[in-house]
Amino acid sequence: MYDGLTGRYTFGCPVSGEVRVRLSRFRTVERLGGAAHPAVYRVRFACPCGDDHDGLLTHEDLDWAPLGAAGEVFFNVMTRRLESTLPDLLDQAARQIGAGEWPWSFFCYPEGRVRPIFPSAFRVLVPADERVGVAVRCPDCGGTSVNLVSARHVDEPFYNDARVDVIEHIFSHDHEFLLDSFRADLESDAFDARRLEL
Repeated sequence: MYDGLTGRYTFGCPVSGEVRVRLSRFRTVERLGGAAHPAVYRVRFACPCGDDHDGLLTHEDLDWAPLGAAGEVFFNVMTRRLESTLPDLLDQAARQIGAGEWPWSFFCYPEGRVRPIFPSAFRVLVPADERVGVAVRCPDCGGTSVNLVSARHVDEPFYNDARVDVIEHIFSHDHEFLLDSFRADLESDAFDARRLEL
């Protein structure tokens, strides 16, 4: 499902057949009930055909594959064997996390601090000019915060914008975002945004 070389997820499209999209093209991420190991997520994504479609991802595909845990295989010309990239990429990711650098981080407005997260914490993603509005459920407090970030901040693990905009609004814990209403609020002057250093 995830291609580590292009940074894209592969999904089916009723018009084009197979399509590849980046994480910033996701529109909603919803954990499905039932299976826990692995957890399964329904993803609605903006397809290149112009429509939004649904796809399914496991927890491993969504959170771990972008870190290199998909175990890509390459031909090592020195040993003349097929070898896995898994040990090297996971070791590199572990070193960065150990040094305090998280693959993805977002500002939790209710707590007033930056929190490390994974894409499974995303709830809604909405394009906003050249940026992406991302509603994220904080794994610590359970609150939902909305950050305005670059697509690169979402798409590339271990890349964080130097500054992000944060919507100054506390959402109730049981509030479920509807994509259309979130998009309308994001495009209106209903919220004030402030820039924060990450």
